Amino acid sequence: MPSLGRLHLITDTRPGRDPLAVLRAALPLARAELVVQVRVQDDATDREAYDLARRVLRLCLPYGATCLVNDRLHVALAVGAAGGHVGADDLPVVAARRVLGPAATLGATARAPGPAAEAVAAGADYLGVGPCHPTRSKAGLPDPIGPAGVRAVAEAVDVPVIAIGGVTATRVAALRAAGAYGVAVVGAISDAADPGRATAELLGALTC
Repeated sequence: MPSLGRLHLITDTRPGRDPLAVLRAALPLARAELVVQVRVQDDATDREAYDLARRVLRLCLPYGATCLVNDRLHVALAVGAAGGHVGADDLPVVAARRVLGPAATLGATARAPGPAAEAVAAGADYLGVGPCHPTRSKAGLPDPIGPAGVRAVAEAVDVPVIAIGGVTATRVAALRAAGAYGVAVVGAISDAADPGRATAELLGALTC
């Protein structure tokens, strides 16, 4: 797997949001440290997911940023993304690895040491771990696990752990101290009045 960026930006496709405008603000600052996870709403068509992923990939390439597609692995293959990410209700990790092939970057969601170790054994290159804190960006999530939950997973696996859920720049230090390699955000950048400044603050917290 190529070197993985520490800041993961998940596209915010809720009504009224412009994920491409947010991405244009973040890319010049984050460059190769940015991993863009293309996530669409459940009711979005495959064509809509394909069109967004294709445009995201086109924006990422000049900056060396990584483009992954969440959930819809056939879309990742169709646009030539670097790989994908699967959640608990998506394809099992072993099946996702079979779909994407051995060279693609594959992330998986986990929140406890046992399932995390199983995901890595099945072929996950990194783990999205959380939610760490309460978040409004996605409904139906389980209770937050906090930095202690991140630490439990990080100590159980030997792949990068990406903390997700309610992450802000002020919370990064505690998550890094708990063993997180990086963080994934939606609202911390997409809800910011100045997405570029929010990106810079997150990067500063990740690299200090």
